[in-house]
Amino acid sequence: MNYIISGKNIDVTDGLKNTIYSDFKKLEKYFPDDTDILVTLSVQKDRQTAEATIPIKGSVIRSEQTSSDMYVSIDLVADVIERQLKKYRSKLITRKQSAQSFSSAFIEAEAEEDFDNDIKIVKEKKILMKPMTPEDACLEMELLGHNFYVFTNADTDEINVVYKRKGNTYGLIEPEF
Repeated sequence: MNYIISGKNIDVTDGLKNTIYSDFKKLEKYFPDDTDILVTLSVQKDRQTAEATIPIKGSVIRSEQTSSDMYVSIDLVADVIERQLKKYRSKLITRKQSAQSFSSAFIEAEAEEDFDNDIKIVKEKKILMKPMTPEDACLEMELLGHNFYVFTNADTDEINVVYKRKGNTYGLIEPEF
């Protein structure tokens, strides 16, 4: 794997890099050698945040964890990503799809969005609206770690939104004109 490690308000030391390499070593079995993994470490007051993004074909796997210790944050991020990968892989296998497409990587990065209390758009993002089923959209939403996902419904060819509800259920919003 190709590690792209950056720091915000922190110097990335050799010790931090070695921790990243050792924690993410267990994930290498899921990806080919040329897969990029973007790791960003940031510090804000007492908050030590580690964020990892792995772009794969048709999707992005991402996790962000915060704690009072950077090493703990790195461990948590690696554990969350491994759980996401196992869940995703088992869903591919149960759907009788080839898990091999999972190992083909391409270069795209997920941008982190920060929201203030005021209504102020500080980031714009363009996304590829590929046709998919609502179930596939829910899977993509889980992989991204978001609470909603906008997609083109393959059945109706319209823009839809899936969202996470309480009790591990999902909702689907379909437009009416």
